Amino acid sequence: MRLRKSTKRGLTTASAVALLAAASLITASSSAADGDEKTLTADRLATWQTDGIVWSIEYADGVVYVGGTFDKVRPPGAKRGQREVVRKNFAAFDAATGKLLPCAQPFSGAGDTVRALKASPDGEVLYVGGSFGKVGKAAASSAVALNTADCSLRKDFRPHMSSFVRAIEVTDSAVYLGGDFTVVNGQKRQRIAALAPDGSLLPFKARIDAPVRALLAAPEFGKLIVGGDFLEVNDEFEFKLVALRPATGTTVTSYPSWLPARSKVKALVRDATNFYVAAEGRGTGIFDGRIAGRLGNGDMVWKDTCLGATQALAVHNGVLYSGSHAHNCRDTPGGFPEFNQRQHFLAQSVRDRHILHWFPDTDGGTGEGNGPRALKMAGEVLWAGGEFTEVNGRRQQSLVRFSPGRDRGAPEEPPQLEASTSTAGKVTLSWRAAWDRDDAELKYLIYRDGKLVASPTQRSTEWNRPTMQHTDSVTPGSRHRYRIAVSDGDNTSPRSKALVVTAVADGRPKEQR
Repeated sequence: MRLRKSTKRGLTTASAVALLAAASLITASSSAADGDEKTLTADRLATWQTDGIVWSIEYADGVVYVGGTFDKVRPPGAKRGQREVVRKNFAAFDAATGKLLPCAQPFSGAGDTVRALKASPDGEVLYVGGSFGKVGKAAASSAVALNTADCSLRKDFRPHMSSFVRAIEVTDSAVYLGGDFTVVNGQKRQRIAALAPDGSLLPFKARIDAPVRALLAAPEFGKLIVGGDFLEVNDEFEFKLVALRPATGTTVTSYPSWLPARSKVKALVRDATNFYVAAEGRGTGIFDGRIAGRLGNGDMVWKDTCLGATQALAVHNGVLYSGSHAHNCRDTPGGFPEFNQRQHFLAQSVRDRHILHWFPDTDGGTGEGNGPRALKMAGEVLWAGGEFTEVNGRRQQSLVRFSPGRDRGAPEEPPQLEASTSTAGKVTLSWRAAWDRDDAELKYLIYRDGKLVASPTQRSTEWNRPTMQHTDSVTPGSRHRYRIAVSDGDNTSPRSKALVVTAVADGRPKEQR
């Protein structure tokens, strides 16, 4: 068995023209807004919760569908056990309001979990995969389809899977399933299969030696990109990532040396010209971060260096959002050192991997303690699901939303003032810079006896909070009360506790309290 080199097969004329046009649009857009990527706010919207893990989220026709391993959901702010509503591993919400919808098909039996959700291109069908033996009272085998109009179970799409379904991708002509299975409808299909929308098995075949965890269609480039745990595809070494021909399953593009043997691909997303890879590794010599590659020619665009396994991705308006437990991103532009904390959400520029100032966070939560497990843009709102039980330090289990709306969160805390008065008529105030989850530059409002006397600005992050100073000129020997507040431009923290200072008249320090 030989190691396959990068394979870049020819495109049709139509595909090449489409690629060039799309690339031109992206280049123009990037040039016009170079460095101006605008993130969502880090403030969480009121969101329903589940009593377990959310593994997958999908959006179609104004509805957000959530799949996972849970028995009940509860309203925003409710504690576990309060005001709960039965939803067995599957729930639906109004994308605009977040309201729970009556679509409530229960998925049960076998592994008792929903792992993958994907809507058809027209939004009329929702394909569901995982490990389950029943949908309501109907027998099932880990993959079914629902009509989105009325949440009814379709009778035509009922494949029989020999094991877990972990990923689904849908085009106009095929439904691709990836996972742990080796037999579909009694025929050999090794971890990947293609079915027609009516449920019939298509001739597409690929030999894959380990589970498939992510699928991404790029039909205009003649590709189905596949990621997972595997080392071999179609009897060639393909380390965790490969592109197959959508009709046949033969290999069309390889990605040599993109991922080491101890890493695996957990998620794939795309925009007009690029695709993005989320990786998880275990042990030494692993890769945990994100990679950007060209859909057309298969070239790598960038690769970050953060540690902390990446579980989920979403791309929107030139920003790549990720769910992970990132730590030690010091060698990635805009990144951070190891500072005894795991950052569970990141935003990066799709142009150059630069980490943007967007730092909402969760705890690790239940299960494996990885925090976020699924991300999905529903219009302009980002939905995130996973194992977490807290968001931004407040109780919120398994599901949360972030919007592009007005920033509502004040910086995390007002600084504590200190003062020195070694020079007659001069009071030097010092404080440690505060930080804010979605604003890098903050303004510090300094009040003397209730009157604003200064408003210096400073850029800061949670891991880089410099000491700041301001020297105030007052009458020698006079006594004053100083307070400080911090503003992100939209919101201002409460003022700090007053610091009483007496300025010296003869150069000798006076006591402050």
